[in-house]
Amino acid sequence: MNNEEIGQQLAALDRKLDLISEEMVALRRYRLELEELKEDLTLVAKDVFQTTIDEMEEVAPFVHSGDFAHLARKLVRNTRNVTALTTQLESAMDLAKDATPLGKELFNDFLAHLNTLDQKGYFDFFREMTTVIDRVVTSYSVEDVRLLADNVVAILETVKGLTQPEMLRSIDNAMVVYRKLDFDSIEEISMWKAIREINRPEMRRALGFIMSFMRNLSEPPESASTDEAAAG
Repeated sequence: MNNEEIGQQLAALDRKLDLISEEMVALRRYRLELEELKEDLTLVAKDVFQTTIDEMEEVAPFVHSGDFAHLARKLVRNTRNVTALTTQLESAMDLAKDATPLGKELFNDFLAHLNTLDQKGYFDFFREMTTVIDRVVTSYSVEDVRLLADNVVAILETVKGLTQPEMLRSIDNAMVVYRKLDFDSIEEISMWKAIREINRPEMRRALGFIMSFMRNLSEPPESASTDEAAAG
């Protein structure tokens, strides 16, 4: 063999030795990491074990040696119930998963409805209503409210009577006549002209209406009720 071939073999041998050295370094590093992991796990295991012992010492007065066996027997006897419970739990989770999109859609619809109410001014209206209620509370006493509660039926009856069609027509006619009156152009009349006006049929009907109204207004409510019953 010449010097060139010997040099090539030595170079190849050096490369193999370098590869072996790298593998040895990697194995050593791996072994060190395993040892460090082992030490860490040992510390953690000792900590967990000590913590478990401490916790068990706290519950030891409440647990007897036969309790675990009794619990195991109950679990075995109720295997079907536990299985059914887990099945129901899975069904509930599936239902919740399926209902989540619907819940989101309902929530978005609710927000859109609130936005619509806000645009229409509902919230501003209720905000102003709180101001009105505050003014009522500060302006009236508890006794006033109690009196209102005692007389609310009579008030509602009065409002009911005012909202009858014939009463509304009468009020509307009176308002129309009042709006048509021109107070600046009303002339003064003498006593004789007033007497002549009273002799007119429409004035006599008006006076008759006023007299009848005043007469019935001065009568006690019991008498008015008796008259209405007799008329009926």
